[in-house]
Amino acid sequence: MSYQINKGINRPIEFKGLKAQYIGYLGGGLVALLVLFAVLYLIGLAIYLCLLIIAALGSGLFYKVFELSHRYGEHGLMKRNARRYLPDYLKFRSRRLFYEKR
Repeated sequence: MSYQINKGINRPIEFKGLKAQYIGYLGGGLVALLVLFAVLYLIGLAIYLCLLIIAALGSGLFYKVFELSHRYGEHGLMKRNARRYLPDYLKFRSRRLFYEKR
């Protein structure tokens, strides 16, 4: 018997160039576009106008998600967003904190 070795262990999920959480972002965006299409159709907008609006927003969604995936990679977007919560500077009035032994 021969077994194949899975060499993709601990690697991020990748689908057609999208990495990690961007697959979820694209899926959520597509669901939102589906709901938007239903709402536009139910309020009585012409079907061709609904399709045109959804096609334009969908292509923009694909472009933006792929751009973010290629620019920031697997964890880069989370790191960029976390940087907002870092303080600009830290103020110390003494060096006692660094000399104390714990």
